[in-house]
Amino acid sequence: MRNMVKKTIIYSLVGIMQLGFGLTVTEASPLHTGNWQPQTIRMDRPHDGDSDRQREHDRREREENERHEREMKRRPHESDREWHERQEREKQRHDQALHEIAAFLIGVVVGQSN
Repeated sequence: MRNMVKKTIIYSLVGIMQLGFGLTVTEASPLHTGNWQPQTIRMDRPHDGDSDRQREHDRREREENERHEREMKRRPHESDREWHERQEREKQRHDQALHEIAAFLIGVVVGQSN
């Protein structure tokens, strides 16, 4: 009998805690307040004058991807270890280049909004 009472009390407390956490999350949710509106940035249609910058961004990204593909292929004189080391360096360089290209476009968008 005692065992059953203990289990009932413990499960009740756990249920109350879960209910409390659920209510807290619901109250903190931005959807709960009535004034929330999603913010979107449309990148599919550039504004006037942005089309040149968008083309420049696309060209730079395409050239970087083509260069990356060439660099990732194994060369005839390379050992497996050299090839994997070069691949790691190239992945890091490629990621950095893509971040710079994306930063260019973001800088253009931010510059236009001011």
